[in-house]
Amino acid sequence: MSGLHRVAGNQLTLLQNGTEFFPRLCADIDAAQHSICLETYIFAADGTGQMVAAALQRAAARGVVVRVMLDGFGSAELPQHWVDELRTAGVEVEWFRRKISPLTLRRSRLRRMHRKLAVMDGEVAFVGGINIIDDVEGYSGFFVPRLDYAVRVQGAVAGEIHTAMRRLWSAVSWANFRGRGKRIQRFVFDRLKQVAASDIAFLLRDNLRHRRDIERAYLRAIAGAQQEIIIASAYFLPGRVFRRALVQATRRGVRVVLLLQGRVEYRLQHYATHALYDRLLAAGIEIYEYQASYLHAKVAVVDGQWATVGSSNIDPFSLLLAREANLAVQDAGFAGELRASLLAAIANDAVRIGDEYGGTRNLMGRLIARFSYGIVRLLVGMLGHRRGGS
Repeated sequence: MSGLHRVAGNQLTLLQNGTEFFPRLCADIDAAQHSICLETYIFAADGTGQMVAAALQRAAARGVVVRVMLDGFGSAELPQHWVDELRTAGVEVEWFRRKISPLTLRRSRLRRMHRKLAVMDGEVAFVGGINIIDDVEGYSGFFVPRLDYAVRVQGAVAGEIHTAMRRLWSAVSWANFRGRGKRIQRFVFDRLKQVAASDIAFLLRDNLRHRRDIERAYLRAIAGAQQEIIIASAYFLPGRVFRRALVQATRRGVRVVLLLQGRVEYRLQHYATHALYDRLLAAGIEIYEYQASYLHAKVAVVDGQWATVGSSNIDPFSLLLAREANLAVQDAGFAGELRASLLAAIANDAVRIGDEYGGTRNLMGRLIARFSYGIVRLLVGMLGHRRGGS
């Protein structure tokens, strides 16, 4: 069981994988008295999805206002009858950009809602990278959960998260021509508070004022690092600014460790990342590939003092197209717990990519990596990403 950390008047609990996350989520849903907001990229029609859906339906049955926002791409495979059952039970469901043409490259149509958030009564919240989906994968007769994290927050930050979710709900429901009238007034707005403490920050990525907040938080932490940087990212394809910051850290004598995807999930992104390995290794950056199952984490720890957990990968698609949410925490206890978990994953379930990586790859491997990187750069350019950005 994870420890409880008190930071700036908030109580934080680090949750690893669905085995810790889903029981706590459902317990807090069952304890909610007034309102529940849930946002997820993927809501799967599997055992985990059924468990969470049942908890949401129980809450609606006892008079709690329940709102669920699903991404139209990530949750596209959710059967319509699941959505109908939720709505029949009294759960309000909205879709973020339900329909999308596979041929369009218009950035406005490709933007996704990649956040994984939940808030109960404006007082308890969850922030992280875990979708509503069975997170166990089978390999060679063994069943191992995808490596992922979330944070349970109790305190003023939960109110701030509630405010952000309420605003997105209003915008999307208006865009979908489905205003909620008086039901909106039933939410617990008077409990919402702004968090002034610098030791904990709720970070958003949107297309307006907060376009680069998550990226800037990473860059500030990296620039201030004195001893160690550990980053775990399922999809890692940073721009030049981010890469330069990591290289400069190694030149200051900082140990930089990357825990990256070891299993091929999306080939284009996977091999595009490989195109960066030679330069990163040459700079003295340690690279480990997670092997036990799929890596889905989007977390980092700096100097054992600063940590972030959330939904944002370090790649142009997260930083350009997706609505994301991370929690940044300045606390040795919380950061130390996450650091210990990552170091255990590196020691037990990852392989280190050696300095000989470039020399041992065959010509075809090099061509595939360079071609994949070129295609990603072309797509990013077509979508209007700023040259040299990260």
